Amino acid sequence: MPKLRISEAADLLGVSDDTVRRWVDQGRLPVVAGENNRMAVDGGELAAFAQRLADSPERGVTVAASARNRMKGIVTKVVKDTVMAQVEMQAGPFRIVSLMSAEAAEELGLEVGSVAVASIKSTHVVVEMEA
Repeated sequence: MPKLRISEAADLLGVSDDTVRRWVDQGRLPVVAGENNRMAVDGGELAAFAQRLADSPERGVTVAASARNRMKGIVTKVVKDTVMAQVEMQAGPFRIVSLMSAEAAEELGLEVGSVAVASIKSTHVVVEMEA
């Protein structure tokens, strides 16, 4: 299994390095010795931890939906015309763009700085590995 630096684990989970260190200190996420005996996270352990986070959502989060990919983020851009709206948000390291009716964007009160949840369902998903 790969050993990931704390910063890499944080990037993958969409949280800060400090949050990952706090989880380590709380005993929620085990660490191993990495390069130069620095703290590292085993890739398998990180995958299991990420799954546990997904399985126990925060308060106020929908707990039953057919879409499995739900990402909380902040709205970074809203472009509306009379019919449609393009809403961009940042969820951790991910930029998400949604097209919806202008009416829906208005009803949701979406504006730059709003915290929202992107619920993504697709019949086609491409998985890539970095070199």
